[in-house]
Amino acid sequence: VVYTSDQGFYLGEHGWFDKRFMYEESFRTPLLMQWPGEIPEASVNSDLVSNLDFAQTFLDVAGVKAPDRMQGRSLLPLMRGKTPESWRDYLYYHYYEFPAVHSVNKHEGITGERYKLIHFYELDEWEMYDLENDPMEMNNVYNHPEYDSIQASMMDRFKRIKRQYGVIHPRN
Repeated sequence: VVYTSDQGFYLGEHGWFDKRFMYEESFRTPLLMQWPGEIPEASVNSDLVSNLDFAQTFLDVAGVKAPDRMQGRSLLPLMRGKTPESWRDYLYYHYYEFPAVHSVNKHEGITGERYKLIHFYELDEWEMYDLENDPMEMNNVYNHPEYDSIQASMMDRFKRIKRQYGVIHPRN
């Protein structure tokens, strides 16, 4: 049994009404699984997973090799409690439907366990959050001197992840 859903709408958080921004309230999506004999009962996994991983997981369970062009990874090892050493430590997000009825500007970003970097690329505006010290993402620390080395590392990782996924748009 696999249970997941669409992410939730904001109910005033950040002053927003929508769900398409990369902030935690709508970025996180529930995922519950039960597979007697395969997934240990009452186990919890906190590795970063994406809905892109679902197709590879279902193909893997069915014994079918996923095409190379697919970007997710099978969750089967995680389900069995064995996180591969090469498992991702950042997720990439991209919202590109603007102008549209939702009026959410185009943006992309990466998030890890502690830090998140967001780029509203047509406006060329950046945001960075320290999720440990600011879990509600109320204090944009982009260009704050005390985060210079972390920001540089995040920018480098952001570029590498975009290359990995073949992301190209006019303001790369």
